[in-house]
Amino acid sequence: MSPEAITKLLKAKLPDCEIYVEVNGSRCHITAIGEIFEGKRPVQRQQLVYRALSTQISEGHIHAVAMNTFTSEEWHDEKQVNCDSPLG
Repeated sequence: MSPEAITKLLKAKLPDCEIYVEVNGSRCHITAIGEIFEGKRPVQRQQLVYRALSTQISEGHIHAVAMNTFTSEEWHDEKQVNCDSPLG
């Protein structure tokens, strides 16, 4: 699946989220940012994303998924840390 197709699918299921997708073959890395993740444990956040992709995963269109999920505040903090880092 293309990054655009995965992004479109995720935005339909997680409509108020910013979605960034990188694809390498049947593996993809997803970054999702939205208030839907507020107050949820990491596994609950992952379940929301996996639920949105369940058909594509079960049909083999997506083989492996790596993801990062953030609230808007967490994303802002993450960007600050990466910008302040001598490596980033």
